[in-house]
Amino acid sequence: MPFYSEAAREQMVREYAPLVKYIASRISMRVPPNVSLDDLISCGTMGLLDAISKFDPDKNVKFKTYAEVRIRGSILDGLRNLDWIPRSVRKKIQDMEKCIQKVERSLGRTPEDEEIAAELELPIDEYYILLHQARSVDLLSLDETIRDQGFSETKESYVSFIPSEITPQDETLVAETKQVVSEGIKKLSKKEQKVIALYYHEGLTLKEIGSVLGLTESRISQIHTQCIIKLKVKLKSYFN
Repeated sequence: MPFYSEAAREQMVREYAPLVKYIASRISMRVPPNVSLDDLISCGTMGLLDAISKFDPDKNVKFKTYAEVRIRGSILDGLRNLDWIPRSVRKKIQDMEKCIQKVERSLGRTPEDEEIAAELELPIDEYYILLHQARSVDLLSLDETIRDQGFSETKESYVSFIPSEITPQDETLVAETKQVVSEGIKKLSKKEQKVIALYYHEGLTLKEIGSVLGLTESRISQIHTQCIIKLKVKLKSYFN
């Protein structure tokens, strides 16, 4: 049963509509042009409505935090249903993940760009082209890595979970995942850590991060994609 009156629900939709557009706009920068912003906003709006319906004010969670997770989760689920990532690109990313894992085990540390490219038997410029092709995959990769472990019986995207709705088993998974990702970020290069911090904590766009670090937007996109793939490898290694 809804915790809000119909009038209150309508007011919340109007109040948080800009948040839906903001999240959808950030995600739209990472997907092909054929995926329209309006479609992403539509999916995000469904997530907002879901958040309003399910939010419990008595839980120790702010509505904005709850809504952000639901909105993003709804958009990512919409993208997943579109199956817009070519199989060839997915195959290349899988090969890259295996390569990073192999080199990491051999060196005992997170590999550098040149070391990954060498293992893939690619010139460094071709490796960067591969990262560019893979830039859209990072939207879903971490979420899918967690989801594929089978810890939850729900059909919802794992990103939609928050403390008021997860099982004890899921709570353990959340804690373990945060720890693995945190340790993984510490092992990234200083530049990679900076990109992650500016993008996820400061909310800067890739273009803005490029201006801060004196690099092109394309290069920042490559670094971001590589960070996500490295963290995905960390999660797979931990849970497998």
